[in-house]
Formats: sequence, C-alpha cells, structure tokens
Amino acid sequence: APPGPFPWPLIGNAAQLGSAPHLSFARLASTYGAVFQLRLGRWPVVVLNGERAIRQALVRQAAAFAGRPPFPSFRLVSGGLSLAFGGYSELWKLHRRAAQATVRAFSTGSPATRRLLERHLLGEARALVALLVRGSAGGAFLDPSRVLVVAVANVMSALCFGRRYSHGDGEFLRLVGRNEQFGRAVGAGSLVDALPWLRRFPSPVRAAYRAFRDLNRDFYGFVRGKFLQHQRSLRPGAAPRDLMDAFIRLQREQPRLQLEHVPATVTDIFGASQDTLSTALQWLLIFLIRYPNVQAKMQEEVDRIVGRDRLPCAEDQPHLPYVMAFLYESMRFSSFVPVTIPHATTTNTFIMGYLIPKDTVIFVNQWSVNHDPAKWSNPEDFDPTRFLDENGFINKDLTSSVMIFSLGKRRCIGEELSKVQLFLFTSILVHQCNFTANPNEDPKMDFTYGLTIKPKPFTLNVTLRDTMDLLDQAVQRLQAEKAAN
Repeated sequence: APPGPFPWPLIGNAAQLGSAPHLSFARLASTYGAVFQLRLGRWPVVVLNGERAIRQALVRQAAAFAGRPPFPSFRLVSGGLSLAFGGYSELWKLHRRAAQATVRAFSTGSPATRRLLERHLLGEARALVALLVRGSAGGAFLDPSRVLVVAVANVMSALCFGRRYSHGDGEFLRLVGRNEQFGRAVGAGSLVDALPWLRRFPSPVRAAYRAFRDLNRDFYGFVRGKFLQHQRSLRPGAAPRDLMDAFIRLQREQPRLQLEHVPATVTDIFGASQDTLSTALQWLLIFLIRYPNVQAKMQEEVDRIVGRDRLPCAEDQPHLPYVMAFLYESMRFSSFVPVTIPHATTTNTFIMGYLIPKDTVIFVNQWSVNHDPAKWSNPEDFDPTRFLDENGFINKDLTSSVMIFSLGKRRCIGEELSKVQLFLFTSILVHQCNFTANPNEDPKMDFTYGLTIKPKPFTLNVTLRDTMDLLDQAVQRLQAEKAAN
C-alpha cells in the first residue's frame, strides 16, 4: 500500500486538509511521494499527484480508475441518475457515448451548429458588455461575478432549452446564483461524505448537506419541467431545436437509452458548465486587470488580425495565438478545478508499484500538474508567452499538459464547448472594452475553495474602446437571420 500520514481515530486525516486540499496534497506529496494514502472518516483514499501518476491511472488503466465512490451526496445529483457522479457500468458507457456525441453535434460539430452557438454567445456578450459598462459609469467599480454567472447560464440555457433569461429574472438568478453551495459540498475538502455522522446533529456540515440536497432538487426540478415541455412540443421528424430535443430524439431512436436519463444528463451539462465557466471568466477578468501589459498585448493582436470593423469569431482562433496562450496560462495558473470529482477503483490494481484495492477513493490533484516546477519554469509567475514557440505559434505539447478537464473515461464532455465559449467571450471582451483594477483593492490574489477555486470578490471598471455599434449590429443581423430561418 502507498505510504501516508498517520490517520486519527474517527476522522482520519480530515483535519489536515484545511481549506485548500490541493495545497495540502502537494505538501504531503513532497514528503510521501506522488502517490500516497489518507483516511477520510471510514474511507481509504489514495491521492495522485503529478502528470506521470495521473496519466498512468486515468489513461493507461482507464477502466480500473473510472469508478465513483458511493458517497451519499453523489446520489442527490440529477435525481440520482447523474452521468458525472454515477458509477461505472455498461449502461453508463452507453449513456456517456450518446451524451458526448450529442454535445459535440450540437455545439462544435458542424458549421451550422457552431454558428448557432456563436449566435447565442454574441447576444450574451452584448448584454454583458452593456451591463459592465453601465455599472462602471462615472468611473465606478463593480463586482462582475453575478453578471458573469447569468451570461454563462444564458448561453447554456439557450443551447440546452432554446431560451435565455433577463439579468433581472429573480427565479433564474436564485437558481444559478447558488452554485457555490454545490462546489462546496462535492469538493475534495467536503466533510459531508467523509464524516456522515456529522449529519446527525446540528453542524455546518449538516447545513451544507441540506443546502446541497435542496439545490439539487430545485435544479433537477427546473430541468425536468423543461424536459416535459420539450417532450410535448417536439414534433416527430422535426429538426432538434436544442440539446434537450436532440437527447429526446436520440432516446426515441435508441430504446436502450432510458428516457429518465435525458433530464438527468441535461441537468449535468447545464449544472456543470455554470460554476466552472463563470469561475473561469472571473479569473480571466482578474488577470486582465492585474496584468495591464498582457491586456494591451491581447488588444494589439486582436486589432491587428480582426481589425476594428467586425467582431472576433471562432474562425479567428488559429490566428490569435497570444489570446489562446492567455487562456491556457489562465487555466494553468488558476487551476480553477484543482482536484477532480473523486474517482474510485473498479478492481484491484497497481499504480507506480503500489497495490490499490477495489473501491478505494481516488483524489486526482490537477493543481500539482499545473504547478510542477519540473514541467513549468517559475510556475508561480503568470506568463502567457510560456505557451508560444520562437515563431510566436502555440506549443501544442505544452497546452495539452494543462490539466483542468481531467483525463480518460471521466474526461469532461464539455471540454471543446467550454474552450470555444471562453475564447469567444475573451476575444470579444478585449476587442470591445478596457478593464481597469480598483486601486483601493489589494492586488494580492486571494481565493475561496470548493470544487472550483474562485477569486475572492473583486471590483473593476470597464469602458468601451469605441461604441456599442458593432455588437448591436451583429445581434440585429443574427436576429434577422433567425427570423428568416
């Protein structure tokens, strides 16, 4: 068995993880090696650090490490039928393949669906810019987190259900504004599953568990309502209007796929994208204001390649290497998904010479890969140019080493979709706006930890570089196109 620190009775090593488990894991790895063992309550846990150990487990022995632990909180997600949190089985593989193909077909799979995604995103980018600029009027500073959450939720709502919500819609805000509760309850630092006996009496753990349960019930209820509407209104033979339609149609064609898995899978996709993408956008904005020279360089590249008389689009991506380098460096530096959702072994297996019994909980420390000094020179410096070769092109070997979407059988099915959205939001924002830090705020970056690492609340000032004309015209054009179709 792998080595590790002494576990205390009852709680095991839970108290040693602190509020930032990824850092505790990295510290323990420097003592015990890349693969070490802990106990969390009654669960034996093996932690994997560094690219070699993680690839050996998740890629070379993918099936052996593809399970999920039977944690009570996992059964609360998506009505107990979650793909992301569900166990590994033949049925799971079938559902996952179907989900992966549908997400790809509906987002980045063909020019027509890419255009649709871009149309949704442009509308949200315009609303986002208008709100950021309005909130900055008269030199004011605003906290962007809420408008970012709604912008991302709306792109996904349009993709999943074919509709968007106004930024003032109370019901939608209540639903999507609670994602932090989700992240806190399923992060590696969560005691909800490690110490289930804490739920028996009043404690912060019990409160977190109940908030998590209620959030999942509300979220699943919201998506289920949309599912029932779609089921009634989808005409046989008609082209799917959105992801929900596409899943319902697929299920009608392949009876082995179970109908009740449709709302569960859409809940997974809609839910998983919220917290992660809005967190990513918060980080992107904080890097823009903390590193004004980086912001200026991105604006220079976008102005040179795209020009000032149109907006950036997905086709520009290969020609904007510095913007892409900024995105990868933001993902690497923030490692905003520092530890993946816990895995479990499906069989007895070995890793780096250690025996790992079946049903061991596995924590994958993605942060350790992104901050490994053997791989990255000065990993604690924010430097997009590390991803560019001497000719200024993107170094694909390095970008593929950034670990944020996991690997292997549980790799995120929304990876491509997420990258396209982040590219479009970022390139449009720097093309249209200037971002300035609040001089009264400490430039040191602090963060809060759940399933994602979020920057502590910050404020910024956003001004237009020109006018809203390009965004207004683009959205009007797209609305005319939509009406014509």
